[in-house]
Amino acid sequence: MALAWAGYDGSGGFELVESVPWIPTLGVGYKVGLDGVSLPLAAMTALLFLVSIAYPVDLRGRARQYFAALLFLEAASLGVFLALDLFLFYVFFDVSLVGMYFLIAVWGHGDSQRSALKFFLYTLAGSLAMLLAILGLYLSSEPRTFDMAELIRQQPLDGDGLRAALVFLGFAVGLGVKTPLVPVHTWLPPAHVDAPGPASAILAGVLLKMGTYGYVRILLSMMPQTYERFALPLAIVATVSIVYGALVSLAQTNLKRLVAYSSVNHMGYVILGISAAAAAGVDGDARAASLALSGATLEMVAHGLITGALFLLAGSVWSRAETYELDELGGLAGRAPAMTGAVVLAAFASLGLPGLAGFVAEFQIFAGTFAIYPAVAAVALVGLVITAALFLRMIQRAFLGALPERWASWPELSRTETLALAPVLALIVLIGVAPAWVLDVIDTTASQLVGR
Repeated sequence: MALAWAGYDGSGGFELVESVPWIPTLGVGYKVGLDGVSLPLAAMTALLFLVSIAYPVDLRGRARQYFAALLFLEAASLGVFLALDLFLFYVFFDVSLVGMYFLIAVWGHGDSQRSALKFFLYTLAGSLAMLLAILGLYLSSEPRTFDMAELIRQQPLDGDGLRAALVFLGFAVGLGVKTPLVPVHTWLPPAHVDAPGPASAILAGVLLKMGTYGYVRILLSMMPQTYERFALPLAIVATVSIVYGALVSLAQTNLKRLVAYSSVNHMGYVILGISAAAAAGVDGDARAASLALSGATLEMVAHGLITGALFLLAGSVWSRAETYELDELGGLAGRAPAMTGAVVLAAFASLGLPGLAGFVAEFQIFAGTFAIYPAVAAVALVGLVITAALFLRMIQRAFLGALPERWASWPELSRTETLALAPVLALIVLIGVAPAWVLDVIDTTASQLVGR
């Protein structure tokens, strides 16, 4: 991915494209490439998988199977972000469920098999709705094609009409389940709580972005005028997700469930930014739309790094205590200052502290959205306040106060854990302090999308 980043020139359109015929009778090809939206997500995916593979976890005597499942899932995840054929996109989108299902069911804890099954059935049902929408888009194109670049050029179902609305709804629901948006989010908390730490990091950091990426790559690119019609309802749903996710997260006593519900909150910011960009329309405020879309894309990357780090650290807590309950922890800062510092850095980035990655992304989202939907943005700001409260409360309960006697020998982060977390935490700071190197890449595509 470093070579791809170095070779990207942002001149417009897709770059580094590779295309091979796959199913000629349907016009399906193995076509991959990247642009300013997919490149940062693919790079974040590659880094997060590398870190998760290196992170220590109880392999239960099945090391080969565990690493094979992770590598299989990495191939599928990169395929989603690089696919330039809609049929290929769907294949990778669905295949990713298989790898994550086994990671949760086999190497998870608690009621992991039930949680894995719920995750699989929920997201499979959503992807079936998306499959129907893909077929509707394919049958409306002339000549019929799954080629994403050609569908972006044709925009065969863009505008008014029942068929366009139904196809849009199929995509919105299917991708919304994966994101996840309220009310189709209930599969997420149990999947996170019962998954091993590295699998949770991949689930939150990478798999959730497949849904939000689909909103940009498919709905905003191929059906911009239809999205403009539904932008306000989706912005309202996103705001509900922001406030609801933050409130429910605030009520949690389980560390992992708390971070899981905060993901619902943060994915709401992403959909809010994308919807605001869509609402600007062809003749709207292009600058505000570009800000909102760039912020939403950067939020995908920032959330992947931040929440990935938080879930890896939650896995470290489990390996030492075999519990996520905040009431059973406390006072860990005195015994594990490096672990505490890592958690505090990731938590402050998640609540949007200036100088860290989350602030840059969320500031752009709100700056763009206030120019388009000021009332919606004002309500969504409540989520920022609640998010700050929930993470400060989590730090206070888990790491400050008196140390329970049974944690008197609590071990510090190991060398392997420290080395794995270091590049993720460093990028969180680097993007917060000097974001231009990422934003310049994102803007090459975002400005084109909002300019139509």
